[in-house]
Amino acid sequence: MRTVRFLGLDVHADTIAVAVAEPGGDVRSLGVIPNRPEALRKLVKKLGAPAALRACYEAGPTGYVVYWQLAALGVRCEVVAPSLVPTKAGDRVKTDRRDAEKLARSYRAGDLTAVWVPDAAHEALRDLVRAREAAAQDQLRARQRLGKFLLRLGRRPPVPMKAWTQGHLTWVKTVQFEQPAQNATLLDYLHEVEHAVTRIARLERAIADAVTTAPASMRAVIDALQTLRGVARVTAVTIVAEVGELSRFTKATQLMGYSGLVAREHSSGARIRRGSITKTGNAHLRRIAVEAAWAYRHRPAVSGALKKRQASLSPAVTALGWKAQHRLHARYYRLLGRGKCPQQVVTAVARELLGFVWAIGVLVETQHRPTPVSVAA
Repeated sequence: MRTVRFLGLDVHADTIAVAVAEPGGDVRSLGVIPNRPEALRKLVKKLGAPAALRACYEAGPTGYVVYWQLAALGVRCEVVAPSLVPTKAGDRVKTDRRDAEKLARSYRAGDLTAVWVPDAAHEALRDLVRAREAAAQDQLRARQRLGKFLLRLGRRPPVPMKAWTQGHLTWVKTVQFEQPAQNATLLDYLHEVEHAVTRIARLERAIADAVTTAPASMRAVIDALQTLRGVARVTAVTIVAEVGELSRFTKATQLMGYSGLVAREHSSGARIRRGSITKTGNAHLRRIAVEAAWAYRHRPAVSGALKKRQASLSPAVTALGWKAQHRLHARYYRLLGRGKCPQQVVTAVARELLGFVWAIGVLVETQHRPTPVSVAA
């Protein structure tokens, strides 16, 4: 039987600290190598057959490049969650060598939790939706800067109007100050607001184009998720890009836990104590689910936009969307009637919304899964 060796890699932008754990043996450091494909190739060649190696490293800013390089060399690799790596309470010394040895030792013991590594299509879509999210955050900051600038100088619209509508922007362009420096400041702030609008529109067009070239199963899930109220195209694409295949979760509660929307708990014996949500999950998925959950404060209805999104979907999928409207709307007002604040209520609704997301995703992915071809005897 071939002996399996476990590698712990402490990956940085320029270097990788390497440690190996032999089965039943000591853990030893192999030094530091450059973070380059040729250096990894030499390391694998030095350690023996790639099939007898198991490597791991922590998820971080270096992404999944090392994972793909090792996979191409035939080495089984896992990217592990940094927050779930076991640590000793009294350990006050941290070095790259010790981190690599700790990873190798914990990996051999089976104490590490692997994260999902997206394929090329999911990773590309994830980068695009996160760029759009960053653009939306920049737009919010640009609007706040301009709004606070006008408020501080006492400039307000002559008639009440909703902020950042076309009429509001038209009024902003008519504002003039006595000081040229303030006019230059206003012009710069206004330029940033308009640039953010153009940037978001460009990225949303790119998202629409990317969806048309995505795999058929991914497109089907994106279309099906839009049967849910509050889940339009950008929201559906974000969910698919951040989660990947929804059927990789065996239960809806696992997806809820992955989002960090479940309650933290500290119970012992007869005492049960639960607190706020853990937030130990995918922050992008959690944010988009909470945003979508606000739509369920309205009474169940199928508007024109929602009806258009549901036109080409199967009755089973649209039935789940209608069921979600009734259940989540009732839950929203039931919790509100118990004295919960709106933010807590929406968080609870978002958690249940992910249950419907999981149900729709599993249904559609099962329908698009290739049927195994039976060979006649």
